[in-house]
Amino acid sequence: MFIGLRRTKRYPNTMLTNIPGYPRVGSQRALKKACENYWAGKISLERLELTARELRRENWELLKEKGIDLIPSNDFSFYDQVLDMSMTLGVIPSRFQALQASLAHPRCLELYFAMARGYQKNNFDLTALEMTKWFDTNYHYLVPEFEKTQSYHLYQPKCVEEFKEARQLGIHTKPVLVGPVTFILSGKIKDDQLTQAEVLQKLLPVYIQLLQELKRAGATWVQIDEPALVTDLGQAVKELYHTAFTVIRQAVPELKILLTTYFGGLEDNTALTVQLPVAAVHIDLVRAPQQLDEVLALLPNDKQLSLGVVDGRNIWKNDYEASLALINKAIRHLGKERVIIGTSCSLLHSPYDLDLETELNPDVKQWMAFAKQKVGEVIALSDVIEGETWLLEENRKAMESRKTSPIIHKPAVKARLKEVTEKDMQRNSPFAVRQAIQHESLRLPLFPTTTIGSFPQTKEIRQLRADLKKGIISEETYRAEIREAITDTIYRQESLGLDVLVHGEFERNDMVEYFGEQLDGFLFTQYGWVQSYGSRCVKPPVIFGDVQRPQAMTVNWSKYAQSLTDKPVKGMLTGPITILQWSFVRNDQPRMDTAFQIALAIRDEVKELEEAGITVIQVDEPALREGLPLRQSARAEYLEKAVQAFRLAVCTVDDNTQIHTHMCYAEFNDIIEHIAAMDADVITIETSRSQMEILEAFAAFKYPNETGPGVYDIHSPRVPSVAEMETLLKKAVQLLPVQNIWVNPDCGLKTRNWPETESALRNMVTAAKNLRSSYN
Repeated sequence: MFIGLRRTKRYPNTMLTNIPGYPRVGSQRALKKACENYWAGKISLERLELTARELRRENWELLKEKGIDLIPSNDFSFYDQVLDMSMTLGVIPSRFQALQASLAHPRCLELYFAMARGYQKNNFDLTALEMTKWFDTNYHYLVPEFEKTQSYHLYQPKCVEEFKEARQLGIHTKPVLVGPVTFILSGKIKDDQLTQAEVLQKLLPVYIQLLQELKRAGATWVQIDEPALVTDLGQAVKELYHTAFTVIRQAVPELKILLTTYFGGLEDNTALTVQLPVAAVHIDLVRAPQQLDEVLALLPNDKQLSLGVVDGRNIWKNDYEASLALINKAIRHLGKERVIIGTSCSLLHSPYDLDLETELNPDVKQWMAFAKQKVGEVIALSDVIEGETWLLEENRKAMESRKTSPIIHKPAVKARLKEVTEKDMQRNSPFAVRQAIQHESLRLPLFPTTTIGSFPQTKEIRQLRADLKKGIISEETYRAEIREAITDTIYRQESLGLDVLVHGEFERNDMVEYFGEQLDGFLFTQYGWVQSYGSRCVKPPVIFGDVQRPQAMTVNWSKYAQSLTDKPVKGMLTGPITILQWSFVRNDQPRMDTAFQIALAIRDEVKELEEAGITVIQVDEPALREGLPLRQSARAEYLEKAVQAFRLAVCTVDDNTQIHTHMCYAEFNDIIEHIAAMDADVITIETSRSQMEILEAFAAFKYPNETGPGVYDIHSPRVPSVAEMETLLKKAVQLLPVQNIWVNPDCGLKTRNWPETESALRNMVTAAKNLRSSYN
């Protein structure tokens, strides 16, 4: 497999090559393990920082060895690059300032991790920053908070330190910064009197100081990421861009600024972007190849253009012929010296190294490329331009074999999809009728309590799955142990007083991977991990062919759990859009065709759960908002299809079966009518970090169905008090009908431990009972 021939440039006139960012967790998730050991007190800060230095060195040396010209630095992060920018600029919310003042070394990671995870010790009880999705990815970032009283200064110049660190290794890097306008738009202004322009005015001097320090350290190129330029922008925001980059150019004219956009096309922001005073502009030609013509027509003569032709967000091998058509068009307009070849976005969203995968189906593996291989593809495209045409011929063979492979296409699946009608997407009765029937059959109290699905995945549970996979234990032994864990969890929930129970999901490695392992058309990697947030890594399935369900996936576990209790136990499934969004999806057919194939498979499971006596079934769609196109003009079609896929999955049940769904870490204002159109009987949502602010969208819309606003943040180890949860519930009561409110955590509990889980749930049940007594 070709991954790049050059250690140094073999051709004097070869175009520059550019990688906007590289995975930071390591091929074996070394950063995840080190962070979690540090949080648990098992390793020192020095050991954690040593691991980080080793990972940075490995990345820089690999990119240098492959021949990349513009090697990124400051793309590494212990938790999140937006949080890093907050720390760099001193954007520290007032609630953390007492902690900051108390630390012997205030710039140390204790404050950083407190902002990421919350802090509940040494007489402090601090809630973490809000978390949400980075544009339309499954990567989560920590939302900056801007307050009127804040003053900003260069607090933690991490990017300068890492640039110097690379130089000591003999590697000249291109520091990467989150741009000032995207940083502001990604945050929340906490005071009504504060404007975005005022925040920019306060931040720009700090950006200038940072860039000047980078210049003094020897930097020549600096990458400033402004993905907000591929979204709909008002005139006021466009003026922020003019202000920001004009000031930057005037302050540091010697630095070459690579203005980097990704995740979509510039469209109506093209003229704005190419006219900004920067040395080069990077555009995403994977998501939006059609934008090239307009960019070329408008690009001033003094700018270079970086072409993102290798997909940074999927695992399929690059089609050299298609990429070369774009590159050659750019060369004809600009000349080689003004063209840069790169990946569409940071490779943060790609797994580390395909060479580690020794168990993949070789027929499918030949069509794939991970981060390391994508670096090689960037180099190979440059080499083809210089005459290495044999590389193009090898690539053509791989592309052709995929088009004609019989393992991809299943005629029966395609035929069933064609038979779907509108009736298949409708419940028998409207919600008001169903609600009355369900209240009578389930007989739940006011403010019913439940959890989102998973319970702590202890070391023993994880070891049990690993032992089964390695053949150390038999299937029979494994199932007996899982049944024991389910039994224990049912009894724990009953003793806590929860009203609707779950089986705990101990048999599941991941909410998408578990289902993909049991569906045709999926395959799985050994080491295909990507970062989701902090130390949380996921190993997305690969959807390579037509999808169908050969047999039941969850029914036996749910039946067993229900046999242990008279209380309802939820059947727990992942929805079609979430499975789609959190997988690496085949790119040889429309994405929504794949989504509807998945929906039919989930539909079969829903029907079989109902037939087995499960009367509450939850089909989670946390990624529905994540899949929303960044441009308003493209959203209606996506949302219509996404709602149809969900309804196709669930609308096979009778009126007395209660359908739940769950969504987390998303803004709902702009999609609330489509959430209503999903017509789930109950939706549970993340609201605690925003202090129930998200519920305002549901209230303003007069959302008709039942809602479970999360009353505590499961991504933080802190245990909220009864009073804190009651306060949140009272806010919910002011916004929603009392009879429609459920009480639950924000999300699943698999990452927590049992003592804190039971303490938090005990407080949650008490809060619900206290409120219940006020309304009965």
